[in-house]
Amino acid sequence: MNVDRRLVLAAALASLAASTLAPTGAMAAEAYPSKPITVVVAYPPGGDTDAIARLLADKLSQRLKQPVMIDNRAGAGGVVGNTFVSRAPADGYTLLFTPNPFTTAPMVLKLAPKASYDVLNGFEPIIKTATQPLLLVAHPGAGFKTIPEMIAAAKAGKAVNYASPGAGSPMHVVAEWLNRSAGSQITHVPYRGVGPSVTDVVAGHVSTAWVTLGPVAQYIQQGKLVPLAVGDAHRSPLMPGVPTLVEYGYKDVVVGAWNGFFAPKGTPKDIVTLLNSHLNEIVKMPDVVEKLATFGALPAGGAPEVLGKTNASDFEVMGKVIKELGITAD
Repeated sequence: MNVDRRLVLAAALASLAASTLAPTGAMAAEAYPSKPITVVVAYPPGGDTDAIARLLADKLSQRLKQPVMIDNRAGAGGVVGNTFVSRAPADGYTLLFTPNPFTTAPMVLKLAPKASYDVLNGFEPIIKTATQPLLLVAHPGAGFKTIPEMIAAAKAGKAVNYASPGAGSPMHVVAEWLNRSAGSQITHVPYRGVGPSVTDVVAGHVSTAWVTLGPVAQYIQQGKLVPLAVGDAHRSPLMPGVPTLVEYGYKDVVVGAWNGFFAPKGTPKDIVTLLNSHLNEIVKMPDVVEKLATFGALPAGGAPEVLGKTNASDFEVMGKVIKELGITAD
């Protein structure tokens, strides 16, 4: 009996030791982070996405007491960086900060699954951090200052075109969606990024451009560009005087931009919850809100499910439009 008791006691102690050494998800989250975190941005340094990522990463680093480093992995419209994160360890130390082309890039590039990522099931959504209304601006010499005037000019055979930051971008999609709804044929002039497209519309080399507010705000204030409409369902508080396409009668043409954080699929829920909590507080900080406004962005926030639902909705709605319009990118 004494031997049996010693064996039972030894087994119990071994079990207790094992349970102590093998932390639960909650215990793992309590120890997180114990080393630097990498946030992958699938675009080059210098753009809005990179700048917003660095702003939020700096604030997150201060709160977590660990370095939060940006790793720019550009290429294939964001697919290179997005795919890299989808295949990273699901431990919370590799995150993705991305704008909404995340959802549509595999569609417009027509990539094989092995060369891309699973938009709906390959990641854990963490938080939708901000929204950026899409804005159509025109050169003052274009000959029109409203959407009806632009459509009328195009239908009358005048040379009307629009710049976008790239084929397959949300700006490309909203413009072609408007073309179909209005029965117009406004010519697409794709650029490699927002910067070159803004430069050319300000110079008058193209008549209009679909952009976000940040890169063109100074030119609107200086009278060098005329805002025609926003692509959101409602007017933006950042430019309340600019009507929506919905107000002009194009009720189904609603396309906006957003950005957010994702983690690889299988990242512990406690880690996702911790990051979501911190980032929800960060996007409400007055200095962050002020800085986001300079990029034409508004703070979002909410539970991880908010980002998940936004991504799923864009996948369905934008996917349908992209397929119907035959939009592709090189």
